[in-house]
Amino acid sequence: MTSFAPEVYQGMGLRTSEYQLICELLGRSPTYSELGMFAVMWSEHCGYKYSRKVLTAFKKYKEASEGDGLENAGIVPIGGGLGVTFKIESHNHPSAVEPYQGAATGVGGILRDIFTMGARPIASLNSLRFGPISGSTTPEPIKARNRYLLEHVVAGIAGYGNCVGVPTVGGEVSFHPSYSGNPLVNAMSVGLVKISEVTTAAATGPGNPVIYLGSATGLDGIHGATFASVDLDEESESKRPNVQIGDPFAEKSLIEATLEALKTGAIVAIQDMGAAGITCSTVEMAAKGKVGMKVNLDLVPMREPDMEAHELLLSESQERMLCVAKLGREDEVLDVCKKWGISAAVVGYVTEEPRLVISRKGVVEVDLDPALLADMCPFYETVTAESAEVGEARSWNGGLDHVDCHKLLIQLLGSAELGSRKWVYRQFDSQVQTQTLLGPGAGDAAVLMPRGISSGVAVAVDGNGRQVWLDPFTGGVNTVAEAARNVACTGAKPVACTDGLNFGNPENPHVYHQFKEAVEGIAFACERLNTPVVSGNVSFYNRSDFGEIIPTPIIGMVGVLEDGTAALPSSPKKPDGLKLGCIQVPLETDLSWLGGSFAVSFELGQELGTPIRADLNGEARLHGLLNQLALEKRILSAHDLSEGGMATACAEIAIKANCGLHLSVSSEFWKAKSEAEALFGELPGVVFVSYEASQVDDIKRLCDDQGLPFQEWGSFFGTELVIDWNKNTWRWDISRLSQTFDSCLDFDQMLS
Repeated sequence: MTSFAPEVYQGMGLRTSEYQLICELLGRSPTYSELGMFAVMWSEHCGYKYSRKVLTAFKKYKEASEGDGLENAGIVPIGGGLGVTFKIESHNHPSAVEPYQGAATGVGGILRDIFTMGARPIASLNSLRFGPISGSTTPEPIKARNRYLLEHVVAGIAGYGNCVGVPTVGGEVSFHPSYSGNPLVNAMSVGLVKISEVTTAAATGPGNPVIYLGSATGLDGIHGATFASVDLDEESESKRPNVQIGDPFAEKSLIEATLEALKTGAIVAIQDMGAAGITCSTVEMAAKGKVGMKVNLDLVPMREPDMEAHELLLSESQERMLCVAKLGREDEVLDVCKKWGISAAVVGYVTEEPRLVISRKGVVEVDLDPALLADMCPFYETVTAESAEVGEARSWNGGLDHVDCHKLLIQLLGSAELGSRKWVYRQFDSQVQTQTLLGPGAGDAAVLMPRGISSGVAVAVDGNGRQVWLDPFTGGVNTVAEAARNVACTGAKPVACTDGLNFGNPENPHVYHQFKEAVEGIAFACERLNTPVVSGNVSFYNRSDFGEIIPTPIIGMVGVLEDGTAALPSSPKKPDGLKLGCIQVPLETDLSWLGGSFAVSFELGQELGTPIRADLNGEARLHGLLNQLALEKRILSAHDLSEGGMATACAEIAIKANCGLHLSVSSEFWKAKSEAEALFGELPGVVFVSYEASQVDDIKRLCDDQGLPFQEWGSFFGTELVIDWNKNTWRWDISRLSQTFDSCLDFDQMLS
């Protein structure tokens, strides 16, 4: 066979050393189709060649990689023989060049990872990051592009999610200059399944038919995995063909057809054709089952009849699955697909010899051991080194003594970073399936109560790139703690999580340092909170002509509430006369509470200081306490302190309650060193709870039992937010705060 010139394999993303290794493993030069398959399977997106060694810090990942391998999504039991399966995936690069379809197909892809497990998707969430959309320091053309990306990403999520019939119940949106040109679009899906009916992706049974089902294969998305494994640049716009096109109505039919076909018992194994399409599904299913496959591409449903073998193998057309059926029962699968209007065809069969043989028009285009593609990807490590810029920024331990605290709260609430997300979530259907107890904006996490069970399932996604940039380990710890705390604020017990790890180029020492330290921080926190990482995704090369993104790991946390009806909102529904108290995980620190805070970033224009690390033992006690308080109906709402500090959190409570809130805060309890620190410092482990006055003694007793300080701060009444602290009094009109809070994403106002 003819050897390929460097520009051919390098154009596919392969290094010369990797091409030489491929030739060595095969004992010959690859065919063009085989070369393309190696390129996508050995890309960072599929092969995890820079991340796999670091990810062994996660206990479950290490067990899976050393055992039977990873399935499409993680799963945790919730009682009654049921399990919740969930995963988060990124679609960053596609969304940068084609935001609507990039976001839409991100939703579709993660849904397929869920129902491939035999689970019915019951919820979607998203974590979104964009460059600035307002303000005076960013040029208008850049802001305009960021607004365009925001509008069309949200529209893509809504357009796909609403049509496919899965509620979008929660998420987050954040803004930072580093995301200009490289937005982050992370989609999470949650499903419900009988644990006894969980399906696998491991192909077995020589002679068993291999069935293609779903939409026809087209030319969209070819080399999409490779596209996701390189930096974005000025030529990225030309890579629109690497972005897939989604069809949510086809996905809805595919969900029903797949779940019904699985019920027949005729399917042995099944996998989504995600990144790398037919290549990924045939390779991974065969390698996982230690078998081979013989596939005839002529039998694949295709949109253009003249498609070449490599195009069919690498296309990432959406809404497609590959399954292995029991020999003689393939018609049962085909009949179900016909009923739902889904294309389906037997395209090959399983072979005992672990060899993947793929032909097109009578010519064998691929003939190799699938393990070469699945397991022989070379792994790399980069020498780690923290940048001097970060070390200097972290050494700041100052304050904001010059600021007008009254004015600053109004500015923070009106900022795109901290303002209301109504403009976003009102575009999503959060109530379809009618199982949503707490939807977007109602609680610190969303809560679902699936029909047929009394338990509630709480889900949240969280990330804080500012803190991770300043201190990757602490940032990783605090991201897990924040996600778990948000779930706990609904009364649920956090049980497991999924991660979306978004970083720059891992070949740069400072980026690899950020990645390694953040992963170790996440693993450390998950181990101590008993919330294992059961699934996840790594997205590297998040860099554009504007520079690289700040490191942004996202945590999707799942919790279980024994009595779903006890779920707590973030603000009381009938607030008049209720009390508000503060529960605090005690922390001894000399660090400024403003380190790594949004207030400092907003006021000084840069990330400064050392974030305060969460006390994980105290956080675990806090989770148990909130669960008990919710189940015993002793509190009526719970909201944690996070970005924007105490004043922002209390303002959010008052705005959502549409009621005044008068607080008198003891400086002996709230030991801040300055006014700005007291109001805007971001101290972990703090939760504000509302309750009836008659409950205060029992709340104090239960807090004392857990070693968690509690203090009653005030009451709901009137029309103002009033905060007294250390002989200082601040007053804000609730109606003005509400108007400012709700108008932060008013595009017409931004352009005026």
